[in-house]
Amino acid sequence: MAEVAPAPAAAPAKAPKKKTSKPKKAGPSLSELIVKSVAASKERSGVSAAALKKALAAGGYDVDKNKARVNTAIKSLLTKGTLVHTKGTGAAGSFKMSKTTEIIFFCCQFLKNI
Repeated sequence: MAEVAPAPAAAPAKAPKKKTSKPKKAGPSLSELIVKSVAASKERSGVSAAALKKALAAGGYDVDKNKARVNTAIKSLLTKGTLVHTKGTGAAGSFKMSKTTEIIFFCCQFLKNI
């Protein structure tokens, strides 16, 4: 009689690894920081990109490490219409708040203070 070898046991199915997302960082986003620093400026001609980066650095943001992120945030605020160019193109030049955004921003600030 021929001995029949037992069938090899099927390998247990591996459970797919769950991706753990990093917790969202507390505090305002970069776009909000940019809007606040532009709104705080009292200059009629707006804020230059260099002055904006200095203001972010003074607020504790690492601008040297995140140059590309700052530039893309400025460009996205320009395309949304939150910021308006006074000089230059792209993420370079001077920026100021658009009229509609300026009104909304200051109304929200006023209502928070009440």
